[in-house]
Amino acid sequence: MARFLKDLLANDHPLFTINLQQLERATGGAGVDTRLISDITHSAHGIMRQLHLDSNDTTGEELYWALCSAVRMGKAESLLADSHYVLFNVQDGPISFNLQDVIENAHHSLPYLDRTVSHGQRHLRAEIVRRYADHDSTNNEIVHKLAKEADIEHAIDVDYQLMYPEKKVHTPSILAIGDIVTDAFVKLREDQAEVFVDEKGIKRISMEFGSKLPYERVDIVQAVGNSANAAVAFARLGLQAGLMAFIGDDQAGRDSMKYLAGESVNTDTVSVQSKHATNYHYALRYEAERTILIKYEDYDYVWQEPSEEPDWLYLSMLSKSSWELHKDMLKYLDAHPSVKLAFQPGTFHFEWGTEKLAEIYKRSHIVFMNREEAALVTGESLESIPALIAGLHALGTDIVIVTDGPDGAYASDGEKTFMMPNYPDPAPPSDRTGAGDAYASTITAALALGESLETALRWAPINSMSVVQQLGAQAGLLTKPAIDTYLSDAPSDYHRKEMSEG
Repeated sequence: MARFLKDLLANDHPLFTINLQQLERATGGAGVDTRLISDITHSAHGIMRQLHLDSNDTTGEELYWALCSAVRMGKAESLLADSHYVLFNVQDGPISFNLQDVIENAHHSLPYLDRTVSHGQRHLRAEIVRRYADHDSTNNEIVHKLAKEADIEHAIDVDYQLMYPEKKVHTPSILAIGDIVTDAFVKLREDQAEVFVDEKGIKRISMEFGSKLPYERVDIVQAVGNSANAAVAFARLGLQAGLMAFIGDDQAGRDSMKYLAGESVNTDTVSVQSKHATNYHYALRYEAERTILIKYEDYDYVWQEPSEEPDWLYLSMLSKSSWELHKDMLKYLDAHPSVKLAFQPGTFHFEWGTEKLAEIYKRSHIVFMNREEAALVTGESLESIPALIAGLHALGTDIVIVTDGPDGAYASDGEKTFMMPNYPDPAPPSDRTGAGDAYASTITAALALGESLETALRWAPINSMSVVQQLGAQAGLLTKPAIDTYLSDAPSDYHRKEMSEG
């Protein structure tokens, strides 16, 4: 561990390793150095992903010029906001992710071998001292004494103004907007129902009319619906999640509020309306598929102003009575231009049509829909993925995701288009409810956390796979460590493929 920090600081003092070991013993072996190294590595790799670089296959010179390019493109300040003590060691020495170093390197067009790393090293020295001094088991006087002896704390650092000394790690926040529902899942017996294809090619479920038919079981699931599902997914993935929804002052509504609180979803913008019931749907389950009987209450859809500006809004299914809320949402976005919008259209959005939703598509940073929905919205051929994607980009959205059932999904950032396969199911799906919500919300969460689109595409199919293994849209939603475990066990062909233009 000491060797890693020694190399980053280019510190050859003979007491460096010895004194660092003494500092570690003073904490009772708390692993302060290990956590610091982990934080540095995680941050460096995250920035490299945002630069579209592979940390395992990138030369120091490639990384250096990519950082300089970020300055020229005006992206460095946001990219490097939290990396003041982060350095990355390569064969010929460290490369600094400190914003001051990177700006100096870029503005002076310094050759790679003449790069400056001094600001990053000063911050790293200060971070080492701070972490040991802040530990409950250490004595500050001894920490500073050992640090000075080992040349970790320099006299010239005393008057150096550290960047962001009080800055805390920002946890992204997403406010999901959409109707909330209680679902009753009725499992039909396979000897009491059958599925057939009618003359129009539509699959239909058939049961004996006018009879009392036995069913297998019923399960009640609270607080679901596209946006509620997304909010729970965001919370489990470590984001600050909120929900703007409308419920009745009834038992179903109270149960939903209690459930959401247990999932760490902020409900300050949930409107409880006494003159209405909470939406209640019935899902008829037959094998792994379901047919849902829906009824949406005619709530007073009034925009609920968030107490704090979220980083993202996530808009999905709302009833046909909610148009004024959509208009107020656009006004809010106009007043808060830094807020990104993710849009997963629902039934009534498609009924309203593309023209009515033109401003929403234009304001959306990312849009999700399946292949059939994309054809409906764009008027393009169902058979041409490039045409569907181009048609959606033409509406003004930055990133387009088109799902294609068992064939995976397609994603485009306007420059590159990727195809991502599904993650293999460990067992036959139990219930497909919520698979699309898991996909869309996981991609949104990954992007909000600063991950690349390619990384987001690897996360999303895993959460969808997990959801369809259990009943309901939320039981299978995963945490980030669980997704990482599946990624480590992924088959060799589980990776995105870049599609050629056209």
